[in-house]
Order: sequence, then structure tokens, then C-alpha cells
Amino acid sequence: MDVVIPRCCGIDVHQKTLTACIRIQGPTGAVTREVRTFATMVRDLQALRVWLHDAGVTHAAIESTGVLWKPVWHVLEGHIELLLVNPRDVKRVPGRKTDVQDAEWLAQLLQCGLLRASFVPPQAIRDLRDLTRHRASLEQQRTAIANRIHKLLEDANVKLSAVASDILGVSGRAMLRALAAGETDPTTIADLARRRLRQKLPALREALAGHLTAHHRFLLGRLLQQLAFLETEVATFDQQIAEATRPFEDLIRRLDTIPGVNRRTAENLVAEIGPNMAVFPDAAHLVSWAAICPGHDESAGRQRRGTIRKGNRWLRRTLGQAAWAARHKKNSYPAAQFRRLAARRGRKRAIIAVAHSLLVAAFYIIRDGGTYRDLGANHFDRLAPEQLTRYLVKRLERLGHKVSLDVAA
Repeated sequence: MDVVIPRCCGIDVHQKTLTACIRIQGPTGAVTREVRTFATMVRDLQALRVWLHDAGVTHAAIESTGVLWKPVWHVLEGHIELLLVNPRDVKRVPGRKTDVQDAEWLAQLLQCGLLRASFVPPQAIRDLRDLTRHRASLEQQRTAIANRIHKLLEDANVKLSAVASDILGVSGRAMLRALAAGETDPTTIADLARRRLRQKLPALREALAGHLTAHHRFLLGRLLQQLAFLETEVATFDQQIAEATRPFEDLIRRLDTIPGVNRRTAENLVAEIGPNMAVFPDAAHLVSWAAICPGHDESAGRQRRGTIRKGNRWLRRTLGQAAWAARHKKNSYPAAQFRRLAARRGRKRAIIAVAHSLLVAAFYIIRDGGTYRDLGANHFDRLAPEQLTRYLVKRLERLGHKVSLDVAA
């Protein structure tokens, strides 16, 4: 195989140690290898950096193993060209496997230019990504606590959720706090309702006449405290993320013009794909990296159904939420696309298709600096008007009508 990088290194990382193999091809074509093992403490990683510098190494490949690659990346970043590679792409032929052989294999693939680097954003975007992902985890915990409150009320025969659409609203929380404090009179608790919920006072009194024991009150009080703590944490992260995204305020404003995308979704998009689309040759590469597109499975000249692969779960979560919101946007292309596909392929596939369209729109907005321009709800009708006409005529004929078409003036 042709040599692309004369001096390179493959690094196999573990929690306590790493194995590095320097591979050098001389002018005569002879290949020399040197393998060393280092600990993963900062002083040892700095010694690794000095060793690579003294050997004249220009490129190094690191296998992505959880978060173990990050300390090595932080020490070497800016000193040599780094490639983070997916373990799926560098698997050896089954057989003998050692850390030394893994490092040598990485170095050989890198020297021949056979490695595909994973996307690693700049440090500022990595910090923003940590913030948005942590906020998403807090929101998931908050949802779990809310579900546990629902289960606890059902166990206590308190049917508050059957009357109030949001038991964690202002009225619902006041009633829950009263229940946790030991109040037992349904009339007194129901009188805490505010605004439109007061129209349901008789139903509230019946719903609150449950069997709430001291055990239930203790659990309810602790769950309400946990919920309040998580909401405070989410608000704190919102402030920190707003400060971190200040340089991208114009970009977030333009992403906010996409149907189904609000400020929080735009912040998550910037954190996951970054503000620079030069790392992706085109929109197809971006959606392929995000795994929001069907796989390609062809054998013996036949195209089989390809399922989507696992990708960035945080980005997929964001796009899925945006797609569900976009399908409610009246007279919009995403809503028309969802209705068109959901009838034939199901709602889940339709949501993935809408998420694909939203990510493509985000790509061009970030790359070209514009805003979202909707194709309109009748976009698919304009693509094939004759086909639509035949379909509608057939439907009318099935209903027993005789259809005659005249060309409009």
C-alpha cells in the first residue's frame, strides 16, 4: 500500500495505561517501529508528547474508547495532527489481539491513509456540548420525578391528574404541597385551584378524596423537593448556556426560523454540529454523520431495505423533538411531508424523514448565513400535478361520481 504519512503514531488507550506505536518509513522504503507504554497521568502524557516530538511524528490516531481518549487529546492537541477514529472502523481480523498489535495496526492504517477521522469540534463547542447534554440529563430526571409523582397519586387513590391537565402547574403544586403537609379536607385543598381550574371544583373535591397515608405524604414531600431542586439546576444551566452561546446569537436567531425549532433546540444544534459547516462537504455528509438517513444495503444487484444506524443520540433527540413540533405547523412543508409519509410508512419513519429535512435546512442556514424559506404545504402537489389529478379523480369515481375535467381559462 502507498505511504501517505511517513512519520505517524497509533495510540491504544486504556484507563491506566496507553500503548503507542511510532511507525517511520525511511527514504529507502524500510519501515521502523518503536512501541512504548505510558501511564495516563498528566506527567506521563507530557512525556508521550515529548517522545512524539523528538521522533518527528506529524500525525497520531487515537481509538475512541468512551471518555478515555479525552485526556490524551487535551495534552496532544495543538502539537500534532490528531485523528479520533471509531473502533468499528479499525477492527482487526479475528485472532490474536494485544495492546501492542492494536497500536501497530492503528499506525499502519494511518500511514496508508485508510483511517476516517471522527468529528471533534473546537474546545468552545465541546464545552457548550457538555452544558447542553447535562441540561438534557437534568430534564430527563425531572420528567422521571414527575412520572413518579403521578404513580404515587394513583397509589393513594388521588385522581388529580384525571381533572387537572397539568398537576405540576401553579394550582396543582399548591394542592400537592397541601397534601404533603398533612391537609386531609378535599374542600380546603380544592379551594387552592386558580383561574380556569376553579370551574372544576366539584370534580376536584371528588378527585382529592383519596387514601393518602403518612407514607405517601413523606414520599410526596421528598419528590416535590427533588423536583424543585432539578428545576433550579435547569434554570442555572440555562443561564450558563446563554452566556456560552452569546457569540452565536445571530446564528441561533436564524436557526429559530425553522419550524419546530425554538431557542433551546437551536442551542442544542450549535452544540452538537458546531457553527462551521466546512467540516462536512455537503448536507448529505452531515445527515449521514448524524445517522438521520436510511442505510444502504445492496446485494446481488438488489436494493434491500436499509435501517438507520446508531448515531449521535443527543442530536437525534433534539431533531426528533423538533420534528414532532414541526408537524403541527400549519401550511408548512414539514407538516405536509409528515402527513404524506405517515399514511404510507408510519409515524415513526415520517418523523425521521422530517428530522432529516430540518437538519438539511440547518446545514444551509449555518453554511450560507440565511434564514429558513418554507417550500409550502402544496410543494408535493406542484411536483406532479397530473398524478394528483388522476388520484383525486379515481377517488371521486369510487364514491359513485362521474367526473369531467375542463381546463380552466
